[in-house]
Amino acid sequence: MDTRNWHKSSYSNGDGGHCVEVKETPKTVEVRDTQNRNLGHLSFAPTEWASFLQDLKGDNL
Repeated sequence: MDTRNWHKSSYSNGDGGHCVEVKETPKTVEVRDTQNRNLGHLSFAPTEWASFLQDLKGDNL
């Protein structure tokens, strides 16, 4: 399993629960559950991910 370049999201719960990891590449942003890494990941275009984060920060979700 490739663990390089994955980092814990700043939106993850600090208690060890509800954690996601993120990996940015030039073409995608990949997101996975830290407790279920073997289930794979979701991929987003960088523009989609940036829009999602902007909506989170603006409390629009």
